[in-house]
Amino acid sequence: MAEGVRARVKVPSSASAGESVVIKTLISHPMESGQRKDSEGNIIPRSIIHRFVCDFNGQNVIDVNMQPAISTNPYFEFEAKIPESGEMKFTWYDDDGSVYEESKSVSVG
Repeated sequence: MAEGVRARVKVPSSASAGESVVIKTLISHPMESGQRKDSEGNIIPRSIIHRFVCDFNGQNVIDVNMQPAISTNPYFEFEAKIPESGEMKFTWYDDDGSVYEESKSVSVG
């Protein structure tokens, strides 16, 4: 597991039914390629976030497969239509088997 990984998500807490809202996500992650060496000459193991998924009430909104050239601290901004009150679940998958999750509720009023 990479050290200091922190997911941040910005989602409006409320929306009108059928409204498209802007979702912003950023995960603090070093995205280690596995090609660098530490101060002792040992290869630093690869640790790259290779997939990001967002679901709303269990239904997929976005599913992104990332490649090794993605930058440190991947940021995504996208729109999602909010049909009803519910929960947005954000999941990041790391090459080392770690899974990072965050959830935010959205109420329709």
